[in-house]
Amino acid sequence: MDDWRRAPGEGRYAQRELERRFLVTGKPPVAESRRLVEDRYLDGTTLRLRRVTVSDERVWKLTQKVRADAKDPASVAITNIYLTGDEYALLAQLPASVLTKRRSICVVDGARFAIDEFDGHLAGLRLAEVEIDDLEHELPQSPWLGRDVTHDDCFSGGRLARLPSGHLDQLLAGTT
Repeated sequence: MDDWRRAPGEGRYAQRELERRFLVTGKPPVAESRRLVEDRYLDGTTLRLRRVTVSDERVWKLTQKVRADAKDPASVAITNIYLTGDEYALLAQLPASVLTKRRSICVVDGARFAIDEFDGHLAGLRLAEVEIDDLEHELPQSPWLGRDVTHDDCFSGGRLARLPSGHLDQLLAGTT
C-alpha cells in the first residue's frame, strides 16, 4: 500500500542536494553567466522565496530546504515550486529575512561553481558553492578559493539573511 503521508523533505519531489561552500579570497575565472538573486527566508519556516533576474527576465520560485542533519547545511532535501509574478508578490508580503546577491557561474576543471557576491549588510562577502555527489569529492585546486565553510551553519543563506548589520567582519573572523 502506498503511504501518502510525507514529512517535509520526503517524497518524489524532494531532491537531495550536496554542496561544498568556500569563501572567495581571490579573483575567480571569467563567468559564463550572471544573474541577480533576491532571497526571502520566510520567518518561522524552512521556506525560501526567490526571485532571479537576468537582463529584464525574471523567474520566481518557492523552495523548501530540509536538512538531513539539522546542524549541518551541507546536505539538504530541496523541493521547488515555480510561481507566477502575482503569486510571488502575494507571498512576498509575509515576514522574512532578505538577502540579495549577484551570482555568476564558472567552470573549473569540470566543476561548476556558483559565485555569490552579496549586497546590503553583507557587501564584501563572496562565497563559492559547487554541487557534488560526495562531500569527500576531490575538487580542483583553485587559488581564489579560501576557507571551506561547507559545514559552518553561519554561512547558510538563512543565517546570512538574519546576520545583524555590522557583524560581517566578526563572521569572517570566526568570532560570531
